[in-house]
Amino acid sequence: MDNIRMVDLKGQHESIKEEIKLEIDQVLNNTSFINGPAVNEFQKDLEKFNQVKHVIPCANGTDALQIALMALDLKPGDEVITTDFTFISTIEVIALLRLKPVLVDIDINTFNLNIDHIKRAITNKTKVILPVHIFGQVSDMEEIMKIARNNNIIVLEDNAQAIGAVYTNYKGKKVKSGAIGDISATSFFPSKNLGGYGDGGAIFTNNSLLEKKVRAIANHGMFKRYYHDYVGLNSRLDSIQAAILKVKLKYLDSYNEKRKKAAKIYNKFLEKRSDIIVPFIKGEIDSHVFHQYTIRVDSKKRDLLASFLQENKIPYGIYYPVPLHLQKAYVNNQFKNENFINTNKVVKEVISLPMHTELTFDQIEYISNKIIEFLNK
Repeated sequence: MDNIRMVDLKGQHESIKEEIKLEIDQVLNNTSFINGPAVNEFQKDLEKFNQVKHVIPCANGTDALQIALMALDLKPGDEVITTDFTFISTIEVIALLRLKPVLVDIDINTFNLNIDHIKRAITNKTKVILPVHIFGQVSDMEEIMKIARNNNIIVLEDNAQAIGAVYTNYKGKKVKSGAIGDISATSFFPSKNLGGYGDGGAIFTNNSLLEKKVRAIANHGMFKRYYHDYVGLNSRLDSIQAAILKVKLKYLDSYNEKRKKAAKIYNKFLEKRSDIIVPFIKGEIDSHVFHQYTIRVDSKKRDLLASFLQENKIPYGIYYPVPLHLQKAYVNNQFKNENFINTNKVVKEVISLPMHTELTFDQIEYISNKIIEFLNK
């Protein structure tokens, strides 16, 4: 059995390396390294794939979130409701823009925003709801959009972990994640389901006026060269990354299917255990593309299990060990620990297992059996 990797980018590259080489060679030959043809081609391919009118590529996923917020005509002190259980970028960009982060607790099963807590958090200063499709599972977007429309609030989707997921609403209509809210942001960090060979990101929207503003902000606030209408950023997806992503986008659906298949195999071994909580899927399997396969175990055993896996050369991740409301940079009297019961619980229980397109049955069986061996002690 091959060595187990948390993310096997090398194995994935082997199957597409000739296609990648051809695309990179084209960029090298035309020397259009910034805003070259590859960027425009990738943009159009992604618009078609995600069934969204406009894709604006940028330098990384954090920039994508910041640019999206910058385009929304917000004022310092305006409130953004988001999750307490996510990567730091989500709150980081809110703070950088002098907006007010309003953190709410999660649903204990999906780890996504708790709908009831969103409703309670709305004030007359609430301007944005920012759901994060954590670990690859789409948030309850139909309810979130209903709340937003009833309260004249913008929805910004953080789709960094769920690109390619399909959300099915109550009437059976299927929509790609990232094409549901007013605007969305995604990341092409190498370990993502659609990952480049360096940094990259993009903003999606169906709003043509918003698209023009977003595109200007990402390019120093310019519509016309040397004429700056907005305070902007220098945030571009370079041509080589676009060329690589253009190839990988063709395989994204198959990559996500491989992740789902791996998750089902994990479930086969682990779901009957009363001392393991496997990932919960709300609705159809297509709504979860398993950026991570995250289980929950007794909080007293989680760190011991992590050490046991390390001893057995099995990589793991703990996403995330500290909720946002307890991060030193963002501690605030407005965040009451008792308001984050679910988040405070899961951060002590979650552990993510290897998840990628190259996982084999034997590897998953070995990982699962080692976990069971530890829990049987």
